[in-house]
Amino acid sequence: MRFSKLYYLIISLLLFSMFYGCAPSVTNLEEESLPYDRLVKKLEGNRRKIKSFVGTGVLNVESAELTAKGNFEVNIKKPDSISISIYGPWGIDLAHAMVTKRDFVFYDVMNNVVYKGDISKPVLREIFKVDLTFDELIDAFAGAVNLTDKLRLDPTEYDNKGDDYIMTYADSTKKVKSVYQISQKKLEIKKYGFYKFPNNLALQSTFSDFKIIDEVPIPYKIVVENKLNKQKINIEYRNITVNTEIEDMNLNIPSDAEIIEW
Repeated sequence: MRFSKLYYLIISLLLFSMFYGCAPSVTNLEEESLPYDRLVKKLEGNRRKIKSFVGTGVLNVESAELTAKGNFEVNIKKPDSISISIYGPWGIDLAHAMVTKRDFVFYDVMNNVVYKGDISKPVLREIFKVDLTFDELIDAFAGAVNLTDKLRLDPTEYDNKGDDYIMTYADSTKKVKSVYQISQKKLEIKKYGFYKFPNNLALQSTFSDFKIIDEVPIPYKIVVENKLNKQKINIEYRNITVNTEIEDMNLNIPSDAEIIEW
């Protein structure tokens, strides 16, 4: 009798362990069909985990005014400063830019000229040849999408399409809408589109080649397109480091450089 009870106890434990081992975890089930409010909180939480960002790679800018490609390094201290260095063949210095929410310094190495002044959208357009605000510039290089204003806002549409979430926010007053495509399993923001009514795509950001860094999916390939003005920034990173201390982002300006106040 004791043997029989022990036998049934062992069988019961084995069956329980098999069932427990084969059943998907609660977390996985929830991630397969997250409510939109939890999804937005997770995405915005991931963005805010990145306090600093350092990356090197290749930058390609295409616009009516300029088509250029070169190696670059970017340093970002959130939320208020970014520096970018552009290099030519064999590591030759071409330009260095330091931008904050208050002011900017742009050093044209080849002509030994420094431009500096208060920050404004036209200034960023002159430097990068693409219409971006300061916050959009930081998010573009960090491969992020700011969803702060969506935390307390219900989407007008929220659907599953294949392995992705499609989340749409339409504003009938401003006659614009934003559409986000997010992978269900890894919560990667793969594409963001900004439209003017009815379906005129004005701005599109595409993200790919993700790697997990500090538990956050970060894209190594980023394309930002201003469709209306036919402007495009293509970023391909070779190396990325996040959340490390960036001590000094000031530019080294030669004493004989010409200074032009913007």
